[in-house]
Amino acid sequence: MSHKRILIVEDEYPIAKALFDGLVDEGFEPEIAGSGEDALSKDIATFDLILLDIRLPGIDGYEVCRRVRQKDLNLPVIFLSARDDVMDRVVGLEIGADDYMVKPFSFRELLSRIKAQLRRAYGTLAAEQKSPDTVTFGTILVDKRSMRVFKEGKDVYLTPIEYRILSFFLENPDQVLSRDQIINHVWGEIWSVDDTRSVNVHIRHLREKIEDDPAHPSSIMTIRGYGYRFDLKD
Repeated sequence: MSHKRILIVEDEYPIAKALFDGLVDEGFEPEIAGSGEDALSKDIATFDLILLDIRLPGIDGYEVCRRVRQKDLNLPVIFLSARDDVMDRVVGLEIGADDYMVKPFSFRELLSRIKAQLRRAYGTLAAEQKSPDTVTFGTILVDKRSMRVFKEGKDVYLTPIEYRILSFFLENPDQVLSRDQIINHVWGEIWSVDDTRSVNVHIRHLREKIEDDPAHPSSIMTIRGYGYRFDLKD
């Protein structure tokens, strides 16, 4: 396993220590930050994944995630929360989280989520890339080898989830894909949010980044009552 470094951002030390010990036993290299300020003082780019408690003193988990994404850092973020609230989950996804777990949770389940996110961010996506190495549509160029997206020649930052959704669309151009199909492909069995509106959140973010007019998209089309269709145009 080449991607091992995990930042645990948790103010309750017994929980943080339990996560730390469990991850060490599984061959990871975890580090603990006891507050949002502590987390942001670290070199986030050196980590491969963040486990992020939402209810932190001072700078909360939402703000930590916002600042990480503002730096265009592409590492997966898994929110940990004591609240099982759909709106909390949607807000977390809105600001760039990749998954959301409710306390108390099984460490084995968390471990499976961590491994799945690492595969999707660094392993599976890279392994799945096929020729051609680049795809273009409109003013967008997708470089599959580097997993980078460019709009009018400028780098466009996509989260791992957004990139995987775009890749799924590119693999299935001009086909109507249901929200359930997107969930099963992008998140698989680890998906824990019952409300498919969360898919809409990621689609909206993706449109804002690649569409010339997100309010009137020309590539990612909504099929009301079902899902989405990606119109691949040269």
